[in-house]
Amino acid sequence: MSATAVAAEFEFRRMQVRDLPEVMEIERLSFSHPWHETTFQGELQNSPISFPVVAVRISDGRVMGYIIYWKIQDDIQINNIAVHPEARRQGLGEALLRYALAHIKAAGAAFVSLEVRVTNAAARCLYEKLGFEVFGIRKDYYTNPDEDAVVMGRYLQ
Repeated sequence: MSATAVAAEFEFRRMQVRDLPEVMEIERLSFSHPWHETTFQGELQNSPISFPVVAVRISDGRVMGYIIYWKIQDDIQINNIAVHPEARRQGLGEALLRYALAHIKAAGAAFVSLEVRVTNAAARCLYEKLGFEVFGIRKDYYTNPDEDAVVMGRYLQ
């Protein structure tokens, strides 16, 4: 299914406090070193820098994914993106990223970057599909397990 078709099944909106239980479930199921709930609460309060967005499935109102990015002047840093295991490999991650990129570009940002585990081939493939390039490596960036990060970025203008 295309990302456009998947996007039609979801509402994308700013994350709210009421979303945190479902967001935390996705976070724990997705990462070996998950963010704490207080970190997400901080993102909700860090406006106008932080943009936490959830993907809510229209049919049942469940949060099935999220993306959090920061806009600092003309640069964007994608800090976190995850999809519930039930919705993976169906295009929701791509739809979330395309949604964010469209809003980022409309806001006039010039550059977007992110870090991804060296071994996360699926995510790296998605980022490359959407025009991200490798800019470098951050040694020992991740823990549990210890691993390097690939720094990827994309110019928007």
